[in-house]
Amino acid sequence: MTKKMKGIIVVLFLLLGFLSAPQRTAADVFEYKYFPDSRYRILSVVDEAVFLNGKLSHRAEILNRIAVETVDASDAGGRLKAVFQTSERIVYDSENGLRPESSGFQWSREYKSEFERDRLGYLTIDKQYYMPVVRNVPVFPDKNLEVLETWRAEGYEVHDFRDSFGIEEPYRIPFTANYKYLGEREWKGRSYPSFSVEYKIASRPQAVRGRIYPVRIMGDFDQIVYWDHKLGQAAAYEEKFSLTFEMSNGTTILFRGNANAEIVESEYMDKEEIAAEINDEIGRLDISDVNVRVVEEGIAISLEDIGFYPDSAKLLPGELEKIDRIAQILLQYSDRDIMIAGHTALAGTREGRMTLSVERAQAVADYLLSKKVRQADRMVIRGFGAEKPIADNNTQEGMRKNRRVEIILLEN
Repeated sequence: MTKKMKGIIVVLFLLLGFLSAPQRTAADVFEYKYFPDSRYRILSVVDEAVFLNGKLSHRAEILNRIAVETVDASDAGGRLKAVFQTSERIVYDSENGLRPESSGFQWSREYKSEFERDRLGYLTIDKQYYMPVVRNVPVFPDKNLEVLETWRAEGYEVHDFRDSFGIEEPYRIPFTANYKYLGEREWKGRSYPSFSVEYKIASRPQAVRGRIYPVRIMGDFDQIVYWDHKLGQAAAYEEKFSLTFEMSNGTTILFRGNANAEIVESEYMDKEEIAAEINDEIGRLDISDVNVRVVEEGIAISLEDIGFYPDSAKLLPGELEKIDRIAQILLQYSDRDIMIAGHTALAGTREGRMTLSVERAQAVADYLLSKKVRQADRMVIRGFGAEKPIADNNTQEGMRKNRRVEIILLEN
């Protein structure tokens, strides 16, 4: 049950603007600013330890990628669309000990959301959306703030407990956040106006018939936010957290750790042009059984009929030379994160296909990591089984094409 819960850990909602030169600290009004058609990404890394009845169960790193687009802007506020993608990797568990540090992050879930936020930070969002988790944080009083001045404001969290506990609706937990303006502080060598945010949560969910569910949820969160006055956005944040679930069967689960996030500018990708460039490179390098196409996420380089030993995720020796050539192409676009997606033909069980597709994507990812094509935190691994065929599974040729691994240059 604890492994199903790893994705619920809180990701502080900071829909941030572009990084810029730091601004001087002064008594001033903190407020959000919005720019039409602006796009940016938030990259958040969570390092957490999970304890089961007081004993360490496992340690995990959770990587969150948030792509944000401002679709409407005014002095009063903005309307934003966002895509939240979560992925994770286990770095230690009590059964197997330490895991390899080079292993990539496995895709967990994707959420889409749309909402409005005013200049002081308050959200208007439909109750159907699960993201952002933390809402109305940070928010500001409509006045000048002096260094060491404090303020309080109401906020709330919304959790997705569908898979973990069978709670079908977004689960809301209100809290009161305490703020303090700290003045100038450094983040990665740059000085920013900063403030602290502290809050606690406590909730007693209703019973879920036929399921183990949390009878009590408690949490403590302590954050520092680094602000950019010029653009009216946060530049980064860091956090310490502790989150406890007391379960209906008497089990206690504790999540404890640290998180940090920062934003990076996300330039538009000319997908058609880049796809044509990659196609030219594939021809020049004489790489066979490789197809390039534009997809929603970016540009997919599809390694069709990729060779593994039968019913395994071990690459055949002849495939490594092909991947070495693909690696040369990927290094030309080193500013883009990548997703390694495994696909199978329609054979065997759904569960078996899904497991095999993940393992085969992992094998390709591990090889690319060994070649230093990307760092592990810039690579996501995902298995689709036979859910996304590109050809007819009723023919041998179709099955050959569907049995593939795709390397996707991500737009966000």
